[in-house]
Amino acid sequence: MKNSFRHGWLLAISCGVVAVALSGCTRTRSISNSGYTEPGSRGAHVHAPELSEFDVLGLQRSGAVTDQEIQQALDAAARVRVRKGSSVLVIQSGAYQPDSPMAQALAKHVNVVPFNGQSDSVARDAGSSYAKALRLAAARAGCETVLCYWGTLESARRNLETKSVSWVPVVGWMLPDEKHYMRIRLKMALVDVRSGNWTMFSPEAFDSKSLSSMFNKEASDQGQVEKLKRLAYETAAADVIKIYSN
Repeated sequence: MKNSFRHGWLLAISCGVVAVALSGCTRTRSISNSGYTEPGSRGAHVHAPELSEFDVLGLQRSGAVTDQEIQQALDAAARVRVRKGSSVLVIQSGAYQPDSPMAQALAKHVNVVPFNGQSDSVARDAGSSYAKALRLAAARAGCETVLCYWGTLESARRNLETKSVSWVPVVGWMLPDEKHYMRIRLKMALVDVRSGNWTMFSPEAFDSKSLSSMFNKEASDQGQVEKLKRLAYETAAADVIKIYSN
């Protein structure tokens, strides 16, 4: 009886190891919470609250909207522009300040004024007044435009390079080399400080892949993250000027 129970227990563990080894795994991280965390760990999604489009753009989540208001907004709409050399209030959602590579990329074209992008209960409940507070802060800093951006890092683990499976003890076991795929997606909002008119766009998504083992997974992960951020930020900054400076 004992031997039968022990056999069943070991078989269950073995099947669990096989499932982990052979199955794919995907997860999403904010660029403001891009530090390496083991998939499935409890701290994987714990980070500062993100801003929403409603917070930044001054949109009401509820309440009646009339056709007249829509018509007036449409009549007042105008293209948002970013002049080269102008001052821009730059916000990274969920971060105390924009990532350095983004600030450096934008600084090639405009004067960057960093601003806190960590939301709180006041920000989430303030609605349109929070957006106006952002515009007032930008105005007092001499900024003509508010730029807020969001980003996600998506990673996936595919099937192992080797087709064979070696049974090893659960304690201290490791998987053979495996490929990690990662991509970064950005979304950017530009708000005209004077009028409150706004626009949004998503730059090109970047992806990469690398071969890593369990021993250097963390270093490989962070190397991919930094590489992708630099590429995405450089492209996004150039796109802002290319699209909205004319």
